[in-house]
Amino acid sequence: EVHLVESGGGSVQAGGSLRLSCAASGFTFDEYTVGWFRQAPGKEREGISCISTGDDSTAYADSVKDRFAISKDNAKDTVYLQMNRLEPEDTATYYCASTYGVGCAFYSTPSYYTDWGRGTQVTVSS
Repeated sequence: EVHLVESGGGSVQAGGSLRLSCAASGFTFDEYTVGWFRQAPGKEREGISCISTGDDSTAYADSVKDRFAISKDNAKDTVYLQMNRLEPEDTATYYCASTYGVGCAFYSTPSYYTDWGRGTQVTVSS
């Protein structure tokens, strides 16, 4: 059974940084693609980044490109999202999700993923 657990959320001031972690279990890590989504109250879930653990390809939404960086640690079966220069608009619940296979071509489509974590809250104050 696939199990994803996010951690690292919290409250920061604008301009600050946080690093989110997505600890995975129940599957062969390097055969999967892992994505990060976020959802603010009253808004649709937004796909913001992806890493294909097999070929290390990555993808970013324009809203976070150049501020966020996704990475992985195969030894720990963990994917990270380093978030820098945070803005109040980044306030949301952040989720990681996984799907079998390699590639981030459809990274921003929630239905592309088969398993989801429960989320971690990020709050950025101005």
